[in-house]
This record gives sequence, C-alpha cells and structure tokens, in this order.
Amino acid sequence: MRRSALGLLLLLALAGCGGKSSTEQPAYRAAALADEPAAPDFTLRDQNGRPVSMAAQRGRWVIVTFLYTTCPDVCPVIAGNLNAVLRTAPARRAGLRVFAVSVDPEHDTPAAVRRYARQHRLLPSFHWVLGTRAQLARVWRAYGIAVLPGPKRTVAHSSLELLIDPEGHERLLYDATVKTADVVHDLGLLVPVD
Repeated sequence: MRRSALGLLLLLALAGCGGKSSTEQPAYRAAALADEPAAPDFTLRDQNGRPVSMAAQRGRWVIVTFLYTTCPDVCPVIAGNLNAVLRTAPARRAGLRVFAVSVDPEHDTPAAVRRYARQHRLLPSFHWVLGTRAQLARVWRAYGIAVLPGPKRTVAHSSLELLIDPEGHERLLYDATVKTADVVHDLGLLVPVD
C-alpha cells in the first residue's frame, strides 16, 4: 500500500529527530526512505511528445516532482533548483533525469510547457510529464499527491521531490524547500566518483 501524502509529511517531520548511530546511513540533507519502496511505474509523454516511463530509467537516477507551468510561487523555484542540479558534475555522473509530472492538465499543454522550458532554460534532461486528467490522476494517486483546484486558476498540490535510484527504488524525499546544494550533496554521497 502506498504512503499517503500525510505519511510522507510525517516522515519529513520525523527525519531530523534522534541522534546518529554508527550504523545509520550517511548524513543526507533529505529524508531517507528506510524501506526504499519501488517507485510506481507510469508511461506518459513529455512536452516533445516522447514517451516517458519510470521502467525505462533503470540504470540512472531520476527525480520525480509535481509542478504546473502557471504556478505563481513555489513551482518555478523548484524547477529552477532542479534544473541547476542537472548542470552539476554529480548529476552528470548519475545520468540524472528530472520528471516534472503536471498537476494542471488543462493548461499544461505541450506548447505551454515548451514555452515554459524555453523561458526557464530547462535542460533536455528535464522532462515535463503530460497526460489527460485521468492519466495524471493515476500517477498522483500512486505517489500520494493531493491535487485540488485553487483560487484564480491556481492548483493546490503536494510539493515534494523523490530521488529514485538506478534500480527504481525511492531513496530520498525532499520538500518544497529543496535547495540545489542539498541535492548535489546527497548525489555526491550516493554516486561514486570514477
């Protein structure tokens, strides 16, 4: 059974509690998911019409997040920070991809997302995952994401970022305050230098 969004938030709240024992994982800046569940698979299309699936990402690291192009506040910050992560050496070593799953299928058309990607200079490894409301709702449910209509055509939604390992397991959970340096730090701990 998938964790609910509330369970994920509780996990984040508890992540900083307690001391560090000698058998614990390295000092990640995100919440480490102890059970490392398999990331739910999906196959949809990105802003360029190319198929995007979690199963096809085996062998590389992926960050999954949930955004929309007309978001007035947190989404552009998250997109900018994750795009900056993609420019770093640890991300290149990891073959990192970002999948931003749309939470606004009405307005996140391929043309709108391509325009957003140009304006925000998103790298080619930053894929905006699109689909119908029914297709996206299955992904939202699988990842425990709440999506509700907000005032003035906004969308209230869970803001989190999941780092998925090359075997397809959820490893680290970041919240809406994700910082480029935090993800780069954690990738440095997880991805060996050749």
